Amino acid sequence: MKIARILLVMALVLIISAGAFAGGNRQSSELIRVTFAGTEAASTGQSRAMQEMADILNASGRFNADVQVAGALSGDTDNLVTQARTGVPLVVPSDPGRLASQFNIPDMNILMAPYILMDPAVLPRLPQTALFQEWQRSLESQGITFVANMYNGFRNFYTVDPVRTVADLRGLRIRGFGNDIGNALGRYLGFANIGIAWGEVFPGIQQRTLDGCEVQVATAFGSSLFEVVNYIAMTRHYMLQSSFVVSTALLNGMPAADREFFIKTVQDTVAKYSGIILSEEEPFYQQMRGRGVTIIDVDMREFQNAIAPLYTNNDLNFSPGLRDRLFRELGI
Repeated sequence: MKIARILLVMALVLIISAGAFAGGNRQSSELIRVTFAGTEAASTGQSRAMQEMADILNASGRFNADVQVAGALSGDTDNLVTQARTGVPLVVPSDPGRLASQFNIPDMNILMAPYILMDPAVLPRLPQTALFQEWQRSLESQGITFVANMYNGFRNFYTVDPVRTVADLRGLRIRGFGNDIGNALGRYLGFANIGIAWGEVFPGIQQRTLDGCEVQVATAFGSSLFEVVNYIAMTRHYMLQSSFVVSTALLNGMPAADREFFIKTVQDTVAKYSGIILSEEEPFYQQMRGRGVTIIDVDMREFQNAIAPLYTNNDLNFSPGLRDRLFRELGI
């Protein structure tokens, strides 16, 4: 009898232990897996923002979030967005111009069109506009949800030889956005727009297959472009925005409370880092100067005038009255 009792107790212990172990596995498997994936260096505001998002999500005990930056998963942002679109649990910082081309929403290009939006202060008002909500619905119907838009710096030209006027750009091979906006910028400013992955830019300039690139200063410094370029032309032609997108299927698969927490975390962090990135731009320029790069203040009106036909010709296929409607809804 004693042996039978001992065997019974041992069996119960094994059953309880197995249940606890299985329960532990079940609890772990229920963590929501998310990877923040980007192409910028770890030092940039965009990458630091993603790390902070992941840390907040993980601290909640409901998520298993990690961060892959500097092109660790892919140096091609469009490729990362495509993966998210198919249901891979990625959060990707793209931009409005890329999304407009990738998902055939031409009007969204206006958010990144040259010399249209020039004040970062308007971005927090964007999600409340009817235009944004229309674009968001269009993206969701194609498998992607646009969660938040973050200011990520003004883009300028970084070149081996000086660019002081529009004429100085003509004939140069410049790495830019490989989309409708990037191609239009090249066409009206006269340079060959080369839409290659960011990881190919440094060696391209170094080997002189590229004459330069157009980019924001945090990424330029984080990628050590001061080693291969000599000049920055302060054209401020784009106000870059990081558009954080995620698989709609992933979001819809989250419990409601977790989905709300996820969206709030991304949006709150984006609002915080928009201000941080803005405050860091001038120090980054100073560091570029300190590394021997000459900064050229161009006549921005000349560049704006060169771009003006882009809008009179409506090369980007904007809906009639789009600019006025955007400005009205933003209160500009």
